[in-house]
Amino acid sequence: MHFPRWYVSNLTCPMLIALVATIHVFVSMYAVGGGIYLASETSYAYKCNNNSLLEYLRSHSLFFILLTVVFGTITGVGIWWTIGLTSPLATESLIHIFVFGWAMEYVFFVLEITSAFIFYYYWGRLGPKVHKTVGWIYAVSAWISLVLITGITAFQLDIGSWMPEKGMWAAFFSPQTFPQIIARTGASLLMASLYIFLHASVKLRHDTELRFLVGTKAAKWGMAGATLVTLGGIWWYANLPQSGKDALQAASALQVLTIIVFAASIVVFSMLFFGPYRNPAWITPGFAILFFLIGIAATGTGEVFRESTRKPYIIYNYVVGNNVLIKEIPGLKQDGYLNGGIWTKAFMKAHYPGVFDESGNIDSQKLLQLPKADQIKVGRAIFQYHCNDCHSVRGFSSVIELTRGWTPQMISTVILNLDAAHFFMPPWQGTEQEADLLTRYIASLSLAHPPGMEFGAASAHDLPQYSFPDMTHATKGVLR
Repeated sequence: MHFPRWYVSNLTCPMLIALVATIHVFVSMYAVGGGIYLASETSYAYKCNNNSLLEYLRSHSLFFILLTVVFGTITGVGIWWTIGLTSPLATESLIHIFVFGWAMEYVFFVLEITSAFIFYYYWGRLGPKVHKTVGWIYAVSAWISLVLITGITAFQLDIGSWMPEKGMWAAFFSPQTFPQIIARTGASLLMASLYIFLHASVKLRHDTELRFLVGTKAAKWGMAGATLVTLGGIWWYANLPQSGKDALQAASALQVLTIIVFAASIVVFSMLFFGPYRNPAWITPGFAILFFLIGIAATGTGEVFRESTRKPYIIYNYVVGNNVLIKEIPGLKQDGYLNGGIWTKAFMKAHYPGVFDESGNIDSQKLLQLPKADQIKVGRAIFQYHCNDCHSVRGFSSVIELTRGWTPQMISTVILNLDAAHFFMPPWQGTEQEADLLTRYIASLSLAHPPGMEFGAASAHDLPQYSFPDMTHATKGVLR
């Protein structure tokens, strides 16, 4: 409420975050699992004095650095840029709660980047012992970064018994932290094996013996990762807050995603065992690409699956989906949603100064005295701040399509009882007069039933069928 709204047409803010973050996750998991793989396999190659394997690992390190250090860093900055613009209150909250945690993560990030460059660019110029040590410094630093970031993101899903006075570490060790650390560590190893197959199938296509060796060993890492993902996923589900479990049961799309995740996991594990592990000859570019795409689909689906269980919160039980602290909601209902934000008040002051009272606050009773066209414009402003975090006008989760065929009275009833209509949604956070303006705006957009599907339903545009109440003298109060 205290930040300007960045309107993301057709897509919505959360979907933009998801798009950037998921791309980053595909790379950041490889950064962790690939680091562990390179450190371990380089140590193995030095121990066995396998120069051909060392040479391959050197070439893989360049591929690894270009993808994880260069592209991964760009997408990582992209996440901060995106969440800072689209979800500023939740970002601010996480920074304040975990300020020391972020500081530690940046220290390990710098150590991670430095050791990665030393590991590759000083290859052959460092002694085996020092070179192996640098590799393990990178691997441990990358994994600790994963642990720190996972603890922070796990807090978003379930804050447990945390209260602000308990401090950072109580927040960090939430009920979801350890399950997600195990699952993400496993996913990192699994994703790393897919990148290795992809790289080795092209780089070693003329060296059958070495390709078989690389594929067999990478398959072991992949199967270990798949096992950890399964164990962590089961523990994750067991520790879900009840609302998260109910969310999975209530949304048919999430039930389909559940089937996809489990089916993809079985397929990936089976392909690892019967393919590269038992039959290394399977490692061809076609197989590697297919396998990689299946892994990407499973990982991306898992991310959607995990994030969806937070609704209606951005930070569970702390910040609701439209960037409002839970503790602020009673005051917004009492004094008005438009009064609750600097930018909403600035908008109203610039365009409708007549609705302000002597104390400088918006008088909700005066809102309904505005001309009808202006009431719709104010309703649009309310929509952008109250609803646009999850719903676009046209596009993803479109309010036009969701309210197709609704009468204004239906729209009004749902607005005043958002959380009762669907527990995925946060409660209505304004006065009845503001709800009336939002109703007018949505009703002005809503489409009629498709031809042949009316079944006697009234058109949502048929406004005379619903008499908007005259609330000029209504008493302000906390809504139901």
